[in-house]
Amino acid sequence: MTDRLSPTAQVASGAMLAPDVAVGHFSVVARGARIGAGCTIGHHVVIHEDVEIGEGVRVDDHAVLGKRPMRAARSATTSGAPDLAPLAIGADSIIGTGAVLYRGCEIGKRVLVADYATVRERVVVGAETIVGRGVAIENDSTVGARCKLETNAYITAFTTVEDDVFVAPGVLTSNDAFMGRTEERKERFGGPTVRQSARLGVGAVLLPGVEVAPEAVVGAGAVLTRGASGGRVHVGVPARETRDVAPEQLRENGG
Repeated sequence: MTDRLSPTAQVASGAMLAPDVAVGHFSVVARGARIGAGCTIGHHVVIHEDVEIGEGVRVDDHAVLGKRPMRAARSATTSGAPDLAPLAIGADSIIGTGAVLYRGCEIGKRVLVADYATVRERVVVGAETIVGRGVAIENDSTVGARCKLETNAYITAFTTVEDDVFVAPGVLTSNDAFMGRTEERKERFGGPTVRQSARLGVGAVLLPGVEVAPEAVVGAGAVLTRGASGGRVHVGVPARETRDVAPEQLRENGG
């Protein structure tokens, strides 16, 4: 296994640690977990059953990997399905202090999941994406490659975020147009869809089912109640189109 295993760490029978893995004090590695070569596991980390960690991953203190979802009796969006795939973390990723990654999510290569962020079940996060401090990505969502989700952004369940999207601090998304009332809501849940290279400003709010087209900008504090047009800036409450995105800011022009 490794000669860098703390004497207070607990590694279950059936866990597989590749060469040159360091495991800190009071960390727990459950049966079936697989940790790639060159990984560094901090102190008081909990790695649940069957978690797959690629090479060169750093996991900071008090992180919890592979947690199974909880389901309240009245939950409309959370499934306690027992058949969730194991959590998989791609090579060279960094998982911050206190982060919680659920069973059934997939983290790409070279992803940063910062301190106290949460990534729920059936979520895919693409390569080289930054999931900032305190960000919550709820179940059944997809986040593309090279995205930046900054501090305390909230990605609601059933949301799609495509590649190269910028999400500023404090952005909020929603998926329930009925605000918890009527059975109809259970069949009509749907988070926003944010297309490639779109940008969401500080504190922007996206209502259920809205689509933000490629290269659109939703300004700080705006409330998006309907779709945002590609390459256009949208501001206000409710948000309205105001102008084109500056040409030098477009990806096709090197922005």
